[in-house]
Amino acid sequence: MTASGRAHLALIVSGLLYGANYWVAKGLMPGFMQPMQIIFTRGLVSLVLMWVVAYFFKDRSVEKSDHRTLAACGLTGIAINQAFFFIGLNLTSPVDTALIHSGSPVIVLLFSALLAGEKTGRLKIAGIALGASGALLLVLQGNFNGGGSNHLVGNTLIFLNIVSYSLYLVMVKPLMAKYSAFTIMKWVFLYGFVFALPFCVTGLREMSFTSFTPYAWFAISYVVIGTTFISYLLTTWSLKIVSVGIAGYYIYMQPVIAATIGIILFNESLTLPKILSAILVFTGVFLVNRNPAIRKGAGKG
Repeated sequence: MTASGRAHLALIVSGLLYGANYWVAKGLMPGFMQPMQIIFTRGLVSLVLMWVVAYFFKDRSVEKSDHRTLAACGLTGIAINQAFFFIGLNLTSPVDTALIHSGSPVIVLLFSALLAGEKTGRLKIAGIALGASGALLLVLQGNFNGGGSNHLVGNTLIFLNIVSYSLYLVMVKPLMAKYSAFTIMKWVFLYGFVFALPFCVTGLREMSFTSFTPYAWFAISYVVIGTTFISYLLTTWSLKIVSVGIAGYYIYMQPVIAATIGIILFNESLTLPKILSAILVFTGVFLVNRNPAIRKGAGKG
């Protein structure tokens, strides 16, 4: 298999893990763990795993000037991203969360234009506008089914979650040309854990694993190892080979997987606003990807 093929396979596996994660993580909250308790457990275990594995993969030392970028990646890609994701998911439904996440490539391209100087034509501008409209429509809908106690707040936090993660993807890409995925991730997780720790302290006093069922142990293991350690690593490694835009395309697997699981196992309903929002977001990204510059980048993957 070519390097490009391995990168795409890594992104497919990552997408599958993330797609199921919406329901797995939702099953932990609030019956077994609170959002900040999950973030602490996820961050600590993943941090230890990253540093242990990185020890066996020797790489060049990180330049001092790059630690500022790594710290920013830890803040946006770990601390803010995960806090908004778990708190938001606790308030809204997994399908809503996955559909809002499908707008991430639009946000990535917007940050690429603002921060990396990527040119924006009329198609890109139209695509960004449509994608933003679809995400906004979904965020503002407050009557969706799915068990969330406050969908407006939850959906807003999920939107901020993808804004933070999109910024992380744009910032981490240049580092991939200099360092291995393990080197980058061990520092990103270290900085992210440090930033998140002060907000997790209160919840630690109430954290207990005595009430955990077999499902709860499976769920926390899946969240920590599957969607944190494995998925972050696969996505970061793939960015050495494919563009940020290509990596972003695979986010579209997530709402499909989440919706399929929800409809089959949890009687989740796809309402008209959800369908309309998805159409707007997907059309927006289609227009963005019609840009010749994007097609040229896609050919490299």
